[in-house]
Amino acid sequence: MNRILDYLAALEQNNNKEWYHAHKAEREAASREFEVLVDMLMMELRKTDENIPPVEPKKLTFKMVRDTRFSNDKSPYNPAFRAHIAPKGKLPVPVGYFLMLRPEGRSFLGGGLFADMFKDATAMVRNYIAAHGNDWNEIITAPAFTKHFAVKGTALKKVPQGYDPGHPQGEYLKYKSWYLEYPLTDKQLMKADFVDYAADIFVRMQAFNGFLNRALENFQMPPR
Repeated sequence: MNRILDYLAALEQNNNKEWYHAHKAEREAASREFEVLVDMLMMELRKTDENIPPVEPKKLTFKMVRDTRFSNDKSPYNPAFRAHIAPKGKLPVPVGYFLMLRPEGRSFLGGGLFADMFKDATAMVRNYIAAHGNDWNEIITAPAFTKHFAVKGTALKKVPQGYDPGHPQGEYLKYKSWYLEYPLTDKQLMKADFVDYAADIFVRMQAFNGFLNRALENFQMPPR
């Protein structure tokens, strides 16, 4: 973990192509450590989630290179290691477990649907919440859930047309995405039992993820 955090901190201070390419060896060493971490988490998650496939950890990680075309921030790299452990790997659907490591307390464990650009997915989840409001409420109000999480997501100001504005879960029908973020300090990352700790947090997300995946069962990723 020291190698991972040290490299990311250095990249953040030297976010340019010259430094990035000059420190390829350090980047590759840190990447290997991150892949080992992802592999260990996958092994733990398979104990309770049979939908996690045996896949190379490298296929679950995201590139650091940023698309700056439509961003005011022209930094070429994202100084973070990220991975999505899910039935179909990095694809946002089915939903799974998201890991982001970034120094200075900006790391987190995530779950749920982060992508709100897929209108079909949003509609499917809204419809499912509208039809299974009691199940949704039971999941998000369970003490073990509320102790660790709060549902996040981009949302409309009003319940969209076609849905009952007085629905008991009306606030969540406004959402376009539904996800969880559990923040991590650098001190937590450095603990010897971090893998067990992270796996336990991920397990606590499984009912939430399961609800969303039932809603998204027939979702098809749009062609590129």
